[in-house]
Amino acid sequence: MSRLRIFADDAPDTVLLDTRDGDAIAAELGKIGVTFERWQAGRPVAAGASQDEVLAAYADDIARISAERGFTTVDVVSIAPDHPKREEMRRTFLDEHFHKEDEVRFFVAGSGLFTLHVDDRVYEVECVRDDLIAVPDGTTHWFDMGPEPEFVAIRFFQQPDGWVGHFTGTDIARRFPRYEKPAR
Repeated sequence: MSRLRIFADDAPDTVLLDTRDGDAIAAELGKIGVTFERWQAGRPVAAGASQDEVLAAYADDIARISAERGFTTVDVVSIAPDHPKREEMRRTFLDEHFHKEDEVRFFVAGSGLFTLHVDDRVYEVECVRDDLIAVPDGTTHWFDMGPEPEFVAIRFFQQPDGWVGHFTGTDIARRFPRYEKPAR
């Protein structure tokens, strides 16, 4: 289940807001320019579906958001707990960074933790199946897929070079909790 927790950026042990209500999550994130939506597949997506099958299942929403935001490239990324480079991949996203284009991810399956640092607040957003998050360009954040990552996500890009992170050099991400997926 999706979850939003908000902290002061200097108090990682004190939760100011904790909600699992999708409408409340969308409203709180909307205040800082972040889009949060829930999508439903237009057709069933089987485990192990190909990239083309996944994209076809969400074609209408993909076309809508691509047109709204000027995305030119869409792909599907999938990672399993036994991926041989999972630790290296996790480390890539764990430090605070920003992008020069919106970072938009839709979770087809699995989960991950986007943590946004806006002004003096930290917004921890657990994204799960059917969640779309759109983080505006320039917003500092980090992403944690957990020690045993398991997700399938649709990624949207405006630039052909894809994901390019600009790291801030701060240690803020190390002061906040890491992602541990809830027990099934």
